[in-house]
Amino acid sequence: MLTRLDYGNATLAGLPAYLLNRLQSVLNASARSVAGLSRSAHITDALANFHWLRAAWRIKFKLAVIVYRALHSTAPQYLSDTLRRIADIPSRSRLRSSTSSHLVVRPSHLVTVGERSFALAGPDDITTSQSLPAFRRKLKTYLFRQSYPEIIL
Repeated sequence: MLTRLDYGNATLAGLPAYLLNRLQSVLNASARSVAGLSRSAHITDALANFHWLRAAWRIKFKLAVIVYRALHSTAPQYLSDTLRRIADIPSRSRLRSSTSSHLVVRPSHLVTVGERSFALAGPDDITTSQSLPAFRRKLKTYLFRQSYPEIIL
């Protein structure tokens, strides 16, 4: 069930809250089914025990992994071609931001689909990890803490 929920969820970046709430309710129903909880039972503890991120953070996680792979040439070329680091722009080479790993975010004139496109929705700062598994582990820990601030790790 989770693989179907996660399939293509990077395209869901920038969804309105009411649509994210619908995705979250599907995730909650899945967790209740796995945990054997009733429909009225609180779900936060079950989600945290399963180490499942909430819907909005699952989308951020997937998108960040795709951007990491694109920046490290392990994603399809068409995705890598859409990303550009500030340090790679000759006119910005003398700025302080040229030493960071920030990405150029192109302006969008479209209010709906344009703002959710891959190049615009990707995170602007990617931490430098030595490998994809290390990046995924650090990112999931970071997003898990954001997703469940009430749970002390």
